[in-house]
Formats: sequence, structure tokens, C-alpha cells
Amino acid sequence: MTDPRTTVVVITHNRRPELLRTLDRLAELPEQPEIVVTDNGSTDGTAAAVARRHPGVRLLTPGRNLGAVGRNLAVRHVRTPYVAFCDDDSWWAPGALAGAADLLDRHAALVAVTARIVVEPAGTEDPIVEELRDSPVPGPGWLPGPALGSFLAAATVLRTDAFRRAGGFHPRLWLGGEEELLAADLAAAGWWLTYAEHLTIHHQPSTVRDATRRRRDGIRNTLWFTWLRRPVRPALRRTLHLARTVPRDSASLRAFAEAAAALPWVLRERRVLPPEVEGRFRLLEDSQRRSKARCYTG
Repeated sequence: MTDPRTTVVVITHNRRPELLRTLDRLAELPEQPEIVVTDNGSTDGTAAAVARRHPGVRLLTPGRNLGAVGRNLAVRHVRTPYVAFCDDDSWWAPGALAGAADLLDRHAALVAVTARIVVEPAGTEDPIVEELRDSPVPGPGWLPGPALGSFLAAATVLRTDAFRRAGGFHPRLWLGGEEELLAADLAAAGWWLTYAEHLTIHHQPSTVRDATRRRRDGIRNTLWFTWLRRPVRPALRRTLHLARTVPRDSASLRAFAEAAAALPWVLRERRVLPPEVEGRFRLLEDSQRRSKARCYTG
């Protein structure tokens, strides 16, 4: 059951064992997707190992860590109508890529399909799945699952052309909650995002991660998104909420300082969401505040 509709894009940085495991699993998929890997400046021999073990993978080596923009670089080489993202410590289940492509084929206004995330080796659901399943965002009757306000890049299949037209991931955000801005811009362009319960991606979290930096960047990116796209009053309300609730430590202080230092370009690029899209984000705020799964913004 080969399926030529979807290309898988993976970004990686100094996680050679995890990436090779992921590529092994992707190579076993019945869909036999094309795979593009952006090696974000690894120094652990990642590129050479991929070239030896998976010579059919298109390997991009920009020579530095581009963060999420490494996905933008990879998508330039995608020739299929759909692109599936996964991280170097996650992999799609057999049939999931074909299932997502079927949904996108069937619904012309659907831009993104996010799968159920199973955490390995225990095989348990990621806590975020409950929030996806119970999303408060209202959607049209034709939507095949719950409507989403954002998506998880490590577990989502998107329309390639729509991703490109929206500009991909913003280069300033680097990595950590970078999806929210892109999702909002896709919604503003008239697209819908959904969660698909019957599709699965596996995630075995790498131990090679800088959790403090990821949280710092996530707080900063949440502030930037808020200032870039939300109306003044909701933006002020969310900013004050973050200031009251994030951990009071150096990482949070630095996140707010970095966000504030960027106000000149934020104001230049500010573009408020249409009222109907802004309404979806207002509905999401309460559920995000109660979330136990979203660690970036406290």
C-alpha cells in the first residue's frame, strides 16, 4: 500500500540514535513516504549516519540550528500535496499518513489533521490528547473531528501549498509553541484544523533536551503571538495572566525581557485576527489556563 500523496519532514539536532530509530520506523510504513530530514547543525555525526543507513532520505545540512525554520527549508523540497511533520523522537503509525491524506482529499477547506499521540515505551496517551478531543472550538458540521485552534507540529499533516502561502513557521520564533501563529494565520485565510482520533503517532521523548530553554522560548513566543495577532484588550489580559502565573525564575524573566525587546518589529508586523477567528482563541484561553499538558506558558 504505497501512497504518493505525503512527504514526511523531520528536523533534528544532536539526536542521532533517536533520529535513526525514527527513520527505521518510517521506512517500515506501508505508505513508503518520501522523507526529508533537516539536520540543524548536529555535531554528533548525524548526517553521516543518515547517509549510510538511509541513503534514500533527502538530507539537508544548513550548517546551523534553524529551529522550526528547518521545516520551512525542508518543505521547499516537497513535491507532494501533503506534508507530515514529526520530530526525531516520534514516528507515524502504519496507515496514519494515508488516513490523514484521505481526510484532506475529502474536505477542501481542511488544512491540517492532528493525530492521537501515544507516548512510548508505556503506550499511554499524551495528556494533550484529552484537550484535543474536547476542544471547545466550534466547527462546521462537515468537519470530520473536533475543530482545533492550533496544532502540534510533531503530530500533524498539512496541505503543502497552504503551508507555503502562509509563510511557514515564523523565523523569529525559532522553536517552542511556534505553531500557534501559523495556525492563526491559516484560520484567518479561511482554513479549518481538526483532530483525528483514529490516526496515531508515537512519541518516545528524547532525554537530550533543554527543558529550561524550551519553556523560556515558549513563554516568549506566546507573548509575541499575543501581541502580533490579538486585539488590544485580550492581548493585555493574556499578558497579565502570564505575568501572574509563569514560574518566578530567571527563565521567565528572560522570556519577558526578550519579548519586550522585540516590540519594534512586533508592532511593524502586527495584524489583528478577524473577529470570528479571534472568537475561537477567546474560547481556547480558559481551557489553556487549566491545562496540565502545556508546560511552555505555565
